[in-house]
Amino acid sequence: MAEKEISQAVIARLPRYFRYLGDLKEKGVERISSQELSSIMKVTASQIRQDFNNFGGFGQQGYGYNVSYLYEEISKILGIDKQHSLVIIGAGHLGKAIAGYTNFTRRGFVFKGAFDCNPALYGTKIRDVEVRPVEEMEQFVKDNQIEIAVLTIPKEQAVPMAHKLAQCGIKAIWNFAHVDLEVPNNIQVENVHLSDSLMKLSYNINRYENNI
Repeated sequence: MAEKEISQAVIARLPRYFRYLGDLKEKGVERISSQELSSIMKVTASQIRQDFNNFGGFGQQGYGYNVSYLYEEISKILGIDKQHSLVIIGAGHLGKAIAGYTNFTRRGFVFKGAFDCNPALYGTKIRDVEVRPVEEMEQFVKDNQIEIAVLTIPKEQAVPMAHKLAQCGIKAIWNFAHVDLEVPNNIQVENVHLSDSLMKLSYNINRYENNI
């Protein structure tokens, strides 16, 4: 039987469920109803139930959800119950900030390498990981079975770099370059345009001000 196609809207909500459930778990909450979760997350109880039903439901009517169990199940769905090795290409301010965010390691994303085309950065370290010339990237990815590449480089460099990454067996690209990448279907890409998020915030400010 073919696997059920899950909408991107549902997938986009999963990390948020995971985060809130993690907070509840740390507070010692053992069970929670869809109504209680709804009031915390500002998502309707009906939407929560529909989202979870895509993966089997996880709860019982009148009984609610076991927080620890649901947290672990969503972790498996997201694939963060196992480790993923990653490299950062572009060891500037953004690359260093991403590499320095220790919460990624807690989620199973292990930072193994950093690459740049600036000779002044060669040999410097980010969290004990040495910055290497970008020319060494392809062999490093192959030798260390790297799954994810994080691109924090200018957009004119990102497209040819994505092609190189595709050739050396990368599984996914987290792209912060200001360009949408086109790669083979077997490579997953998440394009992150920071300016898009800021413009969305600007829109919401403008809408609010026009309605008061």
